[in-house]
Amino acid sequence: MSQFASSDRYIVSDELAKAVDVAMAIGRPLLIKGEPGTGKTLLAVDLAQQLGKELLRWQVKSTTKAVEGLYQYDTVKRLHDSRFGDGDVGDIAKYISLGPLGRAFELEEQTVVLIDEIDKADLEFPNDLLHELDAMSFTIPETGRTLTAAKRPIVIITSNNEKELPDAFLRRCVFHWIAFPDRELMARIVAVHHPRIEDELLASALEAFYRLRATEGLRKPPSTSELIDWIAALRHADIDPAKLLGARLPFLGVLLKKEQDVARVERGASGGGRGGRY
Repeated sequence: MSQFASSDRYIVSDELAKAVDVAMAIGRPLLIKGEPGTGKTLLAVDLAQQLGKELLRWQVKSTTKAVEGLYQYDTVKRLHDSRFGDGDVGDIAKYISLGPLGRAFELEEQTVVLIDEIDKADLEFPNDLLHELDAMSFTIPETGRTLTAAKRPIVIITSNNEKELPDAFLRRCVFHWIAFPDRELMARIVAVHHPRIEDELLASALEAFYRLRATEGLRKPPSTSELIDWIAALRHADIDPAKLLGARLPFLGVLLKKEQDVARVERGASGGGRGGRY
């Protein structure tokens, strides 16, 4: 029986729910890819809430090193204490703090660990985690302490597909691509965020949104999160749904975030150029 399903906060497809269940059943990290704004991060948040487990989030940046998710050794503070402090700087353990993955290993209860946007780090980052994700154990060289997970955490890894991940890393993951929602699923997603939306506004907004996404040559087509924000703007301004069926859309800057895309759509709306369907 499926453990993970849609909630009143987060709507998932049947395929995504099955991928989550499989990853939990076989104890493998779940690697989620998809367009920005398709709810990859929210998946881990909602999963933790549904299971009643603590969420430990590791936000990856371009400068992030794999060891930081395990532990950090504050050499600067130790040097400062050795010069100005009265404490025992020989106790290195005082200067060790665990990262999100390290804390998950230390805790007695199972947790959900989110490794968010792993593709932002350098190419060696995923490979540097291979042993730890396999063995669920690591040793801190400075103290000789070994941490082994009492209960294997549920690991959710997200990627915006900005760069390829190593094959050795991919072999250790269950993979799922979050397909962009069709209109029926998108309507359910919108209803979570705008539960009292009028049927006419929802239908017109979806029609305009998917028409905009079909515009040829967009560098960044609008995503789910932008649609939700756009509908909020439409409702705040009390826009007549009929206005969404014309060529010129209100609050276009909520949907499009690249000046080239805005210019392309506006050219199409005015009848100039080959800007797609506007």
